[in-house]
Amino acid sequence: MLRHLFYSLITGVILIMSHPATANEIWIDVRTAEEFNAGHLEGAAHIPFEEIAARIGEVTSDKNASIRLYCRTGRRSGIAQETLQAMGFTQATNEGGYEELLQQRASQ
Repeated sequence: MLRHLFYSLITGVILIMSHPATANEIWIDVRTAEEFNAGHLEGAAHIPFEEIAARIGEVTSDKNASIRLYCRTGRRSGIAQETLQAMGFTQATNEGGYEELLQQRASQ
């Protein structure tokens, strides 16, 4: 019994680690092309905030997709979030500023 519990616990940890929370999330950098080219989160799509409504279909048409938006300070990503929510995207979140996200990832 204890051996089975230990195996289940280890298996659970392996499953969690092999299926990170970010696997089903879409990260979108809404900064300018210059800002994006200077550095961005790995795997993030680039759609400037003023183009989000016209270009969101390039990354997803799923209105329930987990969309995580960021910019430099959180202002532009907030505007993009409001735009997506008005379009019916239910899981769009404003993750704030790029530098803060880098610091969070570095400390994990």
